[in-house]
Amino acid sequence: MEKLILEETENTPMVLLDNENHEIRFKGDSRPEDVRKFYEPVLDWLGEYEKHLYFLKDQTKNIAVVANFEFEYFNSSSAKYLMDIIMKLSEISKIENINFKLNWHYDAMDEDMLESGEEFQDMLGVPFNFIIIE
Repeated sequence: MEKLILEETENTPMVLLDNENHEIRFKGDSRPEDVRKFYEPVLDWLGEYEKHLYFLKDQTKNIAVVANFEFEYFNSSSAKYLMDIIMKLSEISKIENINFKLNWHYDAMDEDMLESGEEFQDMLGVPFNFIIIE
């Protein structure tokens, strides 16, 4: 399994999916022209990563998996895929020996981004750490 790194563009976020360091990061704006084409490889990678972690769980005592969401903006089409991603991360968090943390970063002045994170947390039942960007 290899890392998946997507560079940030004007319309798409930077995505880092790192299976070696167990880091998942999204940063920037998400309003891709073809949201499905952009996010399907991310969901596919997460599915493979889940299988990878099942294999590792018997070999390692604890694995710390950290997901950081640092969006400045995302459109409603992206929100659907973000929900799917967070649901997949929720499944990963339930694997034995996985210590999972989801960090939702937002600007102190951006109440909408905070509310979006709170809504995802409430709808999906995944605990978030809310972090103010300084």
